[in-house]
Amino acid sequence: MFQSNDPSLSPVLESLRGARPLLWTTPASMAAAPSSGAPFSMDQVLSAQERFARFAPLLAELFPELAATAGVIESPLLPAAGMQAAIALPPEMGRLWIKADHALPVAGSIKARGGLHEVLEFAESLAIGQGLLRQGDDYRKLAGAAARTCFGRYQVAVGSTGNLGLSIGVIASALGFRSAVHMSADAKAWKKARLRARGVDVVEHAGDYEKAVAAGRAQVEADPCGYFVDDERSASLFLGYAAAALHLRAQLAQAGVRVDAEHPLFVYLPCGVGGAPGGIAFGLTQLYGPHVHCFFAEPVQSPCFLARMMAGCGQLPGLPVPPSVYDLGLTNQTEADGLAVPCASELAYAAVGAHLRGVVTVEDDTLYADLARLHDSEGLRIEPSAAAGFSGPRHLCGSVAGQAWLRTQGLQAHLPRATHLAWTTGGLFVPDEEYDRFLSRGRPLAAGS
Repeated sequence: MFQSNDPSLSPVLESLRGARPLLWTTPASMAAAPSSGAPFSMDQVLSAQERFARFAPLLAELFPELAATAGVIESPLLPAAGMQAAIALPPEMGRLWIKADHALPVAGSIKARGGLHEVLEFAESLAIGQGLLRQGDDYRKLAGAAARTCFGRYQVAVGSTGNLGLSIGVIASALGFRSAVHMSADAKAWKKARLRARGVDVVEHAGDYEKAVAAGRAQVEADPCGYFVDDERSASLFLGYAAAALHLRAQLAQAGVRVDAEHPLFVYLPCGVGGAPGGIAFGLTQLYGPHVHCFFAEPVQSPCFLARMMAGCGQLPGLPVPPSVYDLGLTNQTEADGLAVPCASELAYAAVGAHLRGVVTVEDDTLYADLARLHDSEGLRIEPSAAAGFSGPRHLCGSVAGQAWLRTQGLQAHLPRATHLAWTTGGLFVPDEEYDRFLSRGRPLAAGS
């Protein structure tokens, strides 16, 4: 049974267990230098970026939507003055931008980064091992019959609530792998249908994300030609996400956005198991050090990374380590299906826990309201989970806890020159009728708040 004898923690713990929105900031005692204790290096991130470049000609051939970018899979960096006004972020607090990963081609979500990278790395390893690739080769040869015959002997599988499954299924089937996606009961029907239309075997499981992952992992362990993409433990996924930081750095420079002591960068990342936001936060921390401040955003019923952070600081006495959201009496039920995860990735926690500035939690109604605000102010279409980051500046700049943290960090004087970056994570392929339902729910909530 969860108990705490520290009265200074009780307001946060009461909000956490009561599924109420909150901002939790990482204690100074947990902070670390950008490279201390990190299980990854910047050289590995650069290697991931180079792998994407090697595969770009092949990707342009496999996916017509990538012809214009010569096979580069990237999303725009967008100024968001309309959304800034809609969420009532005053100009004197900085400027709001959006990193629009909801518009990433091929997979339609942030999961295109990690998911594609891992399958490409696996394909590259197989092709080199089978003598199908040599250094300096044009990777378009992997679209040929010999490579497809080789890849067709293997099954690539993953456990997912939706978006990672889409990314894995799409790239695996395009390369000629047999592919299977193990999906939890709360995965959206349209995502299952989209996968099946690509020839992907969708295996449905009763229970949550964790159970789907466990079932997929067990099936692949019994298959000598199986390869499991493990969202909880994969270094390749993590590094694929981390490579996004390199492109963002170029985009910020092109937009004339400075990042330094007088121009802080605040980044707000929706978080499920933690791999995608963890990878991006790792990459950004390596590039910008103390001048970037990354916050994760989680549903109030599924704050698995927050629970892991608090346990790591000794703030959840009496609970197992690592903890589950179920240990806190929470349901793990949320409309943000990709964020409905009970336990955080230990790999992501080890890589970025000491560098993360904090976590905000968000109610589903707020996700829908911000989804509608974004549509009406900027004309962007996202899914509910992708709206989680917009609560970041609201908490940081508008709450007592946020103002206190800014003071302790000496950041208040620099806010007029700050950049707030909300990372949207999915929604490109949401069917029109589904999206209309999102708007119908979100607009009254936005008007009433």
